[in-house]
Amino acid sequence: QLQASGGGLVQAGGSLRLSCAASGRTFSSYAMGWFRQAPEKEREFVAAISWSGGSTYYADLLKGRFTISRDNAKNTVYLQMNSLKPEDTAVYYCAADPTIVAGTRDFQLYDYWGQGTQVTVSS
Repeated sequence: QLQASGGGLVQAGGSLRLSCAASGRTFSSYAMGWFRQAPEKEREFVAAISWSGGSTYYADLLKGRFTISRDNAKNTVYLQMNSLKPEDTAVYYCAADPTIVAGTRDFQLYDYWGQGTQVTVSS
């Protein structure tokens, strides 16, 4: 199971750090990712990270503002979001999969999902 947390209400230009804690199994060997879904929009790729943390991948428009990292000792993945914009408002989901290629951007290929955490950026 994956448990996402850290969302909230923040003003434009602010920062948030999302966490995704895994339990029930060890996700240290899994590729993991963050996705987001705004109202009436499709779920979209945000960032992904390899099992070791050595490789990271970002949606082109988010590169430079968002940073994904992981701590396998804590079974946790993080998403640091800086310089937030109102268009970043969405429910953010973490996902994991043991077999996909790290950096996979298709959300349908991930087997394990967190429950989502709401991020709201006010202008």
